[in-house]
Amino acid sequence: MIAAVDPWIFALSFVTVAATLVMGYWAAGKAKTASDFFVAGRGVSVGWNASAISGEYLSAASFMGVAGTVMSSGYDALWYPVCYACGYLFLLLFIAGPLRRFGAYTIPDFAEGRFDSPLFRKIAVVFVLFIGFFYTMPQMKGAGTTLAYVFKEITWFGTAGLPYWVGVIVVGSVITLNVAIGGMKGITLVQAFQYWLKMFAISAPIFVLLSLYGGYGTHLGKNSTGPAATNAVAMISAPAAPDSTTVVRAALPAVAPDDATWINPFGRLSSKAAKAAKLSTEESRPYALLYTYSLIIALVCGTAGLPHILVRFYTNPDGVAAKRTTMWVMILIGVFYVFPPVFGVMGRNLMPSLYEGLGSKGTDKVVLELPRVINGTWGSILSGITCAGAFAAFMSTFSGLLVSMTGALAHDVYGRILAPESTPTQRMQMFKWCAFGVGGAATLLGCFVEKLEINFMVGQAFAIAAASYFPLLFMSVWWRGMTMKGAATGMLTGGVCALTAVVLTNVSDLKLVDLGGFWAAHPLVRILCEQPAIWCVPLAIGLMVVISMITRSDVPADIRMKMLVLHAPEALGLKQEYVRDHEGH
Repeated sequence: MIAAVDPWIFALSFVTVAATLVMGYWAAGKAKTASDFFVAGRGVSVGWNASAISGEYLSAASFMGVAGTVMSSGYDALWYPVCYACGYLFLLLFIAGPLRRFGAYTIPDFAEGRFDSPLFRKIAVVFVLFIGFFYTMPQMKGAGTTLAYVFKEITWFGTAGLPYWVGVIVVGSVITLNVAIGGMKGITLVQAFQYWLKMFAISAPIFVLLSLYGGYGTHLGKNSTGPAATNAVAMISAPAAPDSTTVVRAALPAVAPDDATWINPFGRLSSKAAKAAKLSTEESRPYALLYTYSLIIALVCGTAGLPHILVRFYTNPDGVAAKRTTMWVMILIGVFYVFPPVFGVMGRNLMPSLYEGLGSKGTDKVVLELPRVINGTWGSILSGITCAGAFAAFMSTFSGLLVSMTGALAHDVYGRILAPESTPTQRMQMFKWCAFGVGGAATLLGCFVEKLEINFMVGQAFAIAAASYFPLLFMSVWWRGMTMKGAATGMLTGGVCALTAVVLTNVSDLKLVDLGGFWAAHPLVRILCEQPAIWCVPLAIGLMVVISMITRSDVPADIRMKMLVLHAPEALGLKQEYVRDHEGH
């Protein structure tokens, strides 16, 4: 079996997985307390935490999905990397510092502490799980796609290639074990290392490819002329180098978008619902604009509402460090996002055959496949490097998601609801058991999403976060008049509406329910379900304001002190550690 696998690709992928396990096991040996498992002892420095957050945030959607979506849909997809990075500006300005000063372990901790409501903790836990599971599915898609590529030459029970689901199970098992033995402290070092590995893996092959096959502007220019899309034309002759050949752009498959659509900022990605309804280009533009605005809201606000990212700020020593960390994260991920779109543009020219692939064989694997246009050993080495980066991408993000969801179950559900008298040691043990349960469930769900695009699934997870946690955090931190009933009503309504809309879209896309005729007749409904943030976020915030004003008598009596804790500089001595205050209870 292994003999049929490219040795460089296998070796570099194996080293990445082995290094992850070794570092995770070593770091896990330092995790001795519940605080270590949940928030890494609150002692992570700015540099380490910025690298770890960047490593956690740069998921399969960033490493593989952005390039795949740029290739499949065109320049519409650039909204993804732009808004991913911009979301941290919201975090920097409005949420990071206050959230850390409050000193909780989880977002449900913050919800209960801000409104003095154990009931609100239960509501908040549900959305940690919903957002987490929706976000794990694209990571599992990345895992299945990468393993299928690494072992594509093997024969599995008479069928060529490794099945998608095998890769999902293998990677899911490895990460679940890593999280269970070390918690947050165990994965922090690993995630920081994985950021720099991903940075090297996404940039090094691009520099080589651009030096051999022409600059980015040259490749982009080939997509701005109509005849090039339909005729096989010579593109660029590579400079003299071992195994380099003259590259031609073959005719694009029928399923690929034409050049005019691909280069259009309101092209295939944002106007597909209108196209399904057979609307003209001019008639499609309002729908494309609506889709784009909704996507922007989902990605920017969703970034500021992702539980697995937000919990990272509790690992900083104080609010100032949390804000400095956020600033560095913006820089680190901004530099990273320069490279994936280049893969998408070059992939369209050099590997158009990927348009004909479905599921794990489609454009989502362009980052893995593109280096192989360089024949011979160097192509294998570069492809092995990108495979190693892909492993680091979905492993680091899945680790963070698993810690977030497991922390919600072990700390919030078990430690605060089911067994409030439990000791920190008992909660730490429950963390380990919950990690196996959540990891198993996430792995199972990941086996069923092969046909969905990675970035498409991530956009939906962000929409749920934007409609639930973002309004809760933003309004709770900055408006003293918010009441528990207002916050809960807005978060529940916005979050459930977004969840229902994206589930309806997914069951249709997976052909579990045939809604093709309905979507074609109602393109506006399709867009509002596929990208619900544009109406769910205002709905959630509006309900929070209205219900809070109606129930203004329920504003917590100590709201002035809580607002001081959230906003006053640490030098005044008002910062609290909410969990520490309750550890003995």
